[in-house]
Amino acid sequence: MKGLQKEMAERFRKLHDSEDLLILPNIWEPLGACLLEDMGFPAVATGSASVAFTHGYDDGECIPLEDLLVSCRRIVNSVEIPLTVDMESGYACNDRELAENIKHLIETGVVGLNLEDTSTETGRMYTAEEQFRRIRLVRETSRSMGVPLFINARTDVFLHAGTYRSPQERLAETIRRGKAYKEAGADGFFPIFLTEEKDIRTLLQELDLPLNLLTVPGVPEPEKLRELGVARLSLGPGFLKIAVKAMRDTAMRLQNGMGLNSITENEITTSYLKKLIKKERS
Repeated sequence: MKGLQKEMAERFRKLHDSEDLLILPNIWEPLGACLLEDMGFPAVATGSASVAFTHGYDDGECIPLEDLLVSCRRIVNSVEIPLTVDMESGYACNDRELAENIKHLIETGVVGLNLEDTSTETGRMYTAEEQFRRIRLVRETSRSMGVPLFINARTDVFLHAGTYRSPQERLAETIRRGKAYKEAGADGFFPIFLTEEKDIRTLLQELDLPLNLLTVPGVPEPEKLRELGVARLSLGPGFLKIAVKAMRDTAMRLQNGMGLNSITENEITTSYLKKLIKKERS
């Protein structure tokens, strides 16, 4: 397992060095992962909100870590492409817990994680120095286990935009954190809610680190992101929202006595779903 996991981690890392844009429609269970693999996506990623909501919990580390780890293992076992996981702020109150949680995460077979710099416990951002220490701990833990885990360091500076006096101060803090996180051992940088093209260009110039953006209103189209040199685009809970909208719209038509043909004539057949999940696993 460890040799294959290391190979998967290296394959996932290389996807961020490509001139192409790595698009990750974040999934929450094995079937979605199988669908994306069947369509030719080179990797899959979970989104914390999607996993939590579909398990009946709110976002923000409300789903028990044990349930999250079981979900990760099921997804890993369902596909032959790399899986990266949204670990939020690590489900940890101290360094010991963080190290233990990362070990358990790696043991599921995943090869990457998002680690954010807002404490789920307090709702406040860690200082850059605190998050530097936490990222370094994750890097040392993954190294000790022989798996080059891809650490996607998320910063919430733009999420906490109101705490900064000006857009210039906010961008400067984002750059400062990006440089610190890179020094700590981060492999990628994820400033959520960053949308302005000029800010994206500045970050790419200042940081020699793969940049991950979130699909939110105002974010440039994928072709523009490719042109700029952005490495990765995440959908967050967007994929789940699309799925729920499709179910709600169909249910509303049925409530009004219509829409039966959208079910009976659906091109997604039971046979197709069986084909997705019945691939032979070594």
